[in-house]
Amino acid sequence: MQESVVPAFQLLLLRHARSGWALPGQRDFERALDDVGFAEAELTAQSAADHGFRPDLILCSTAVRCRQTAEPLYRALGEDIDIRYLDPLYTGPASVYADLVAANARRSSSLMLIGHNPMMEELFHRVLGEERAEAALAGGYPPAALAVIDFTAKPGAGTGWTAALSNLLIPAPEEVGKG
Repeated sequence: MQESVVPAFQLLLLRHARSGWALPGQRDFERALDDVGFAEAELTAQSAADHGFRPDLILCSTAVRCRQTAEPLYRALGEDIDIRYLDPLYTGPASVYADLVAANARRSSSLMLIGHNPMMEELFHRVLGEERAEAALAGGYPPAALAVIDFTAKPGAGTGWTAALSNLLIPAPEEVGKG
């Protein structure tokens, strides 16, 4: 029997679930999940729990649609899960996402980011490299997709990152329709 290798660090990247368009007079920040998005968020959270993914820390954008995507994680992973809401995940570029990974890797063994495209997709490409990222998600980073990335060493600021995609959870359209 082969032993499973425990990664030095695990990064979970969750793009917010599908959201509606902004209503007249509504800011982008206030956009909420639509009915499909709520179903996607529930499915992704339950699938993460079923796979045993429970990060030490979740950092989530303060945007309404990201907060709504995070809510089912409390039910699926336990209400004691540590979720922190950060404005820079809404306002910042992909480099902010990478900086948060590097800063938090020193303090934990796993981290989940809940954020937005194009930053999520850019970070995914940076971590895995263009070729592997394109092979995994040729059509782009879909809403409610959760990428689980294992690192052989803790990622640091200004260092090369060596990581591999260990799992990719994307809610199937037929499952979303059952919600």
